Amino acid sequence: MEPPASAIMVPVSGEELRGAARDEAVRSFYEAAGWRACWSAAAERELLETLDRRARHGLDRIDFGARPSSSDSALERELKLTRLALAYASALAYGAVDPSSLHEIYTLPRPAEDVPGELAQAMAEGRAGLWFASLAPDTEEYRHFSTAYLDYSAKAREEARDQLPDGGVIHVGDHDSRIVAIAAQLADNGYLTSEDRLVTERATTGGRAIYTASMKSAVERLQGDYGIAADGVIGPDTFSVLNLRAPDRARALAVAMERRRWMPRSKPATRIDVNIAAARLQYIRDDVVVDERRVVAGRPDRPTPLLSSPIFRLVANPTWTVPKSIQNTELAQVDAAYLQRNNMVLRAGWIVQGAGPGNALGQVKFDMRNGQAIYLHDTSAPALFDRSERHLSHGCVRVEDALGFAQMLASDEGILEQWLTAREVGQEQFVALPREIPVRLLYRSVLVRPSGDIAFRADPYGWSEAVARHLGFTGNGRKSQPAAIDLGP
Repeated sequence: MEPPASAIMVPVSGEELRGAARDEAVRSFYEAAGWRACWSAAAERELLETLDRRARHGLDRIDFGARPSSSDSALERELKLTRLALAYASALAYGAVDPSSLHEIYTLPRPAEDVPGELAQAMAEGRAGLWFASLAPDTEEYRHFSTAYLDYSAKAREEARDQLPDGGVIHVGDHDSRIVAIAAQLADNGYLTSEDRLVTERATTGGRAIYTASMKSAVERLQGDYGIAADGVIGPDTFSVLNLRAPDRARALAVAMERRRWMPRSKPATRIDVNIAAARLQYIRDDVVVDERRVVAGRPDRPTPLLSSPIFRLVANPTWTVPKSIQNTELAQVDAAYLQRNNMVLRAGWIVQGAGPGNALGQVKFDMRNGQAIYLHDTSAPALFDRSERHLSHGCVRVEDALGFAQMLASDEGILEQWLTAREVGQEQFVALPREIPVRLLYRSVLVRPSGDIAFRADPYGWSEAVARHLGFTGNGRKSQPAAIDLGP
């Protein structure tokens, strides 16, 4: 590829480049460029200006490598610029860190960009700046994250407020000197109306305001967003969220953008997305969200893994073969009476629970293709969906009103009559889908509401910590610690 005629090339020979380029990506770049030096003064200036704008991607805390200096030889300058360009382009194209290095199980697809080859071509055509601008996700969600990150980063540099003291629990009707500050934070983050905030401030006597019912409703919404028991009582867990400051939110937004960069820029038009962090499911058909419901995901010591795995059939009236991880722990000491009470039998060394309303899988299982025995299913404990913190399973995903969801899928896929017949049998029946439906098990602790506002969720598994460290952040997220509820998968 010939460089533009107007480019002023650095006087470096191909032989020098071949001898000095040892990194695989650097060699790939120069092979694509025909082993010619590529960096003119204009191209260098454009690259450094691009790097100076990296805060919009939450990458401003990363050192992408040494920049050229006046003491560099022509060869050193050329290679420094190439390494900088490749490192930054790779971070934009598919993330600054490989998620498979952070997670024992990670089967979600990654972008398949040929960064060295594409950079060489872009430089040869004089459009490197446009190419860099095209690498990050081009979505409204990502743009909202970017804008919010810059905003919270600016606030972080200016922020000087003191943290709220968390000594003493506050109940509705209590008078407390912290109420006005709490109301201000609730209003600033969209949980309390400005009118209710003013009412609170005007009702202050001797520096102490009353904790009103309207504030309690706002606190309950905040607690629900962060996976705290939504009882409206302001205790230590709620104070830990109220004391989240602008740097904490900027950090969460940078992690959110990094997770989006891990994903391919295109996705199946029809799919099921499960947000493990928020314990929510979305059913998208032809790029339109047609259904959303709550789920129960794996508890922190049995996390639901990050998978891409399609549903290939519906199972009516499923039986449940208890995994050895449960059989050898929670069920290690059960006797014959326990098995009988729970419709279980011992079969070839495995405990199997028969079909029926008490089955841990409920009345429908959504069979998925993966090697981790992870799938969506119904449950015999529907009350768990009413909890704010729903990270309670052994790793599989329990779906709210799973029978209704199965009927929706069956209707959309043209197998409703077959599905209803299978349901009526009362024994385990398998109904194949005419086409597999992709399912993505994701982990997203920052969301964009339909209004465009940013919603922050808890980090129930503590998975954001490692990502944040790779992005150059310090500080802690809020990890939940729910207790075991039942034996279901």
